[in-house]
Amino acid sequence: MKRVLQRPPVGVARTAVLIAAARATEQRHLRPLFTDPLAAGLVEAAGSASDLNGVRTLAGEHFVLRTRYFDDQLLSSARPQVVIMAAGLDTRAFRLPWPPGTTLFELDLPELVEFKEDALHDLHARPSCERIPVPCDLRDDWASALIRAGFDPNRPTAWLLEGLFMFLPPDAGDRILYWVSALSTRGSTLALEHVNRAFRELPQMRAVHERFDALDARWRSDVEDPVEWLAAHGWHASVTHPADLAARHGRAVPAITDPAKVGDARIWLASALHTV
Repeated sequence: MKRVLQRPPVGVARTAVLIAAARATEQRHLRPLFTDPLAAGLVEAAGSASDLNGVRTLAGEHFVLRTRYFDDQLLSSARPQVVIMAAGLDTRAFRLPWPPGTTLFELDLPELVEFKEDALHDLHARPSCERIPVPCDLRDDWASALIRAGFDPNRPTAWLLEGLFMFLPPDAGDRILYWVSALSTRGSTLALEHVNRAFRELPQMRAVHERFDALDARWRSDVEDPVEWLAAHGWHASVTHPADLAARHGRAVPAITDPAKVGDARIWLASALHTV
């Protein structure tokens, strides 16, 4: 018998359903870039993502390529600890082949964590590593909550901050990056996504911003040089252009990231090594 699920995601948490819906759609592709048998069930439990269909039409292919990029970055890092910030309905703890001994921490808002745990229970999901959900608000003292959950700042860590920074004011994003860096021993890795100002101001993005504003999920920041930004916090970074990522996997370049269509607008996909 199914348990009574907690309230489905609302507000900014609806963006988690949007990403899960893109992963679910990818499973119908002839040659999917990843396998995610839980995505469709999570979307169904959340009441679908039809309210964000316009956003998915515009950026769904980018979400798919982004997912594969971060999958590859995390697996190539092979660190004993993995931390996924603003994890939403992420299923990497279940669908990726983690090395033995991996501990994966998922941080997100308490109500979203509770909903996800109920949904995963009903889907009979079993993680492929030690998985520890950490209910917390990233605007508060999430670092203490992470340490209380068993995180060891003296062990190398692979951090993932996917689709997060653009939703934060610049000072809040810098504060999160400060604490991620402070909790990272030398040799830790970081993978993240951000955008530049030109991307935020694209005419194609106006309808997206309007929809996100209605969810209290306004984009609040951008960065012009992610390599320089990360270097200031002790990270040696490199950036992959989404167009190059699409070519690597034999996919068409998503229109929203195609330089021929968006000019200097950029979505930054960055990976970095902590050198301090």
